Amino acid sequence: MAEAPESVAAYPKVILHAKRASPFYARHPWVYPGPIDRVEGEPADGGIVDVAAANGSFIARGLFNSRSKIRVRLLSWDESQPLDEAFFRVRLSQAISLREALGFRHPGASCRLVFSEADRLPGLVVDDYAGWLVIQVTSLGLVQRLDLLVEILDDLLHPRGIYLKTDAGMARLEGMETTDRLLRGEIPPPGLMIEENGLHFEVDLTQGQKTGYYLDQRDNRQLVARFAPGRRVLDLFCYAGGFGLHAAKAGATHVEFVDGSEHAVELARKNALVNGLTGDNTFVKADAFKYLEAQVIARRRFDLVVLDPPKFARSANTVGEALNGYRRLYSLGMRLLEPGGILAVCCCSGLILPAMIDELLGRLASSERRDIQVLTKLTQPPDHPVAVTCPESAYLKGYICRVV
Repeated sequence: MAEAPESVAAYPKVILHAKRASPFYARHPWVYPGPIDRVEGEPADGGIVDVAAANGSFIARGLFNSRSKIRVRLLSWDESQPLDEAFFRVRLSQAISLREALGFRHPGASCRLVFSEADRLPGLVVDDYAGWLVIQVTSLGLVQRLDLLVEILDDLLHPRGIYLKTDAGMARLEGMETTDRLLRGEIPPPGLMIEENGLHFEVDLTQGQKTGYYLDQRDNRQLVARFAPGRRVLDLFCYAGGFGLHAAKAGATHVEFVDGSEHAVELARKNALVNGLTGDNTFVKADAFKYLEAQVIARRRFDLVVLDPPKFARSANTVGEALNGYRRLYSLGMRLLEPGGILAVCCCSGLILPAMIDELLGRLASSERRDIQVLTKLTQPPDHPVAVTCPESAYLKGYICRVV
């Protein structure tokens, strides 16, 4: 076996079982414990390792974590490439250049600048909100390199501030401790305004959900709004009011905004006022399933129902339970629809495949004794690209359906 180039240190090795290396030659970035035969050397959690085939030949280089279900997150398939400052600078520059080429970066605009595996930086998300960056890191190895990443981002973009938002669930899975905090520059103001499709939204980057707003639904809100004129609309899991306010702007006669968070409901109410959409709107704080059940019992009807719930499946062993949750949600939503009404459903669980939703809708058509026509399929926008070698990065899927 050839020795590693002199410019690259001799790293500990993760040796795979024979016949278990194919996914990693195919550039899938996650190495779970199952394919691992043994570890040679003593890699520190968060440290660099080389992943090798059973015969010892190099496959890829990544960051190790014995406490995570993903033992190695692969970053490079080039044996001569050290995972140093220059490496991360190039990867970040390439991600930012893509958004610039797509026209997402201009004054006042908001977009996703770095999307984890899809930008070949597993475990790193960076969103730009009108000049403030919000970072989420779900990899221990990258948390340990956070100062380096912040330094590069500050140098490349000169943002007004860089803020860290943590995902408590992912932090537990990675065995790491992080807290939300300002990393560089000015703290994002609580009333920060962003523009989307001609509407203005107040976002709360420090207290809001995810990184402050759901940028991935930008295009889908416009698509759903095409069906809103003259219709009574229910926007369930409304958060900041994205789908409902697009519908109101398009000419909906009534919009009901519902969310389980009082903060979210007030945010939606504020955004309606900001945009002058003060017509026949209702804002309700309620548990989504209890709310739907109560409306079904009350025999209420809508012409357009939007169901955009949070992630139901966070691990492979919860997929079955998640599908039951989606089925119950969609069933209740359908029962509120007038014949010929529009049902818009979204699923942000990467472990739920489109074929699973197709099958679920087919079963619902039978059990509810209603015909369902898929009019448009929804997906994530170009600033949330998909890595073909990591199908899990195609996490957002949705359907606009006519229910007869």
